[in-house]
Amino acid sequence: MAESFGSDPQRYDRARPRYPDAMVDRIVAGTPGPDVLDVGCGTGIAARQFQAAGARVLGVDVDARMADLARKSGIEVEVAAFEAWDPAGRAFDAVIAGQTWHWVDPVAGAAKAAQVLRPGGRLAVFWNVGQPPPELAEAFSAVYRRVMPGLPVYDRVMPALEMYSVMFTKAADGIRAVGAFSDPEQWRFEWERSYTRDEWLDQLPTFGGHSLFPPAKLEELLAGVGAAVDASGGAFTMSYTAAVVTAIRTGTA
Repeated sequence: MAESFGSDPQRYDRARPRYPDAMVDRIVAGTPGPDVLDVGCGTGIAARQFQAAGARVLGVDVDARMADLARKSGIEVEVAAFEAWDPAGRAFDAVIAGQTWHWVDPVAGAAKAAQVLRPGGRLAVFWNVGQPPPELAEAFSAVYRRVMPGLPVYDRVMPALEMYSVMFTKAADGIRAVGAFSDPEQWRFEWERSYTRDEWLDQLPTFGGHSLFPPAKLEELLAGVGAAVDASGGAFTMSYTAAVVTAIRTGTA
């Protein structure tokens, strides 16, 4: 599933939400220098934001299709799984991962981050967690239950913060297991974005696994979700939490 996102990289780059500036600024401010490694950089959504904040970014991504699009926007990207990627002696002031760390082995990933971070460097992995208005969330879930029964992970369309907490815990536990970082902290940034019906239907196929649905089922799903948005006035506001798990590389080497 981790490699399914590259089936339509232009849509992914166009439709996926960015991250709040306050989150990017806090990570940059808490980093000792400008060299940033973006793990699972995808099409470069986070990388471009960190570049705009003054960082020098190198991306690593497993999907060559996503990497190609990121390069077109000026991001240098190397294609590899992070755990197997060869840093070739390079060191960084920060290792970041936006919406991707759950595809990385939490211990092996933290160990690789420790290997490439300078002492005092920051590991910051983060996710946008979205929740539509409650009545619309239930309407979306009803569509998923009807069209794709047996896939409980999608019953709520975008898992709520408490469901994502499993990812946060795994990330923090992996960092602790390596023994090369300060105790992980968790930061949260609340923000909102309004979506029209068409904007939401543009984003929906970019969610994990959706590109693997049978085309007829995906069309039925989009029709049902679109009807639910129409019934709510044709637009809605998504409440997002950008959640960060972060720690500092300790030691002198």
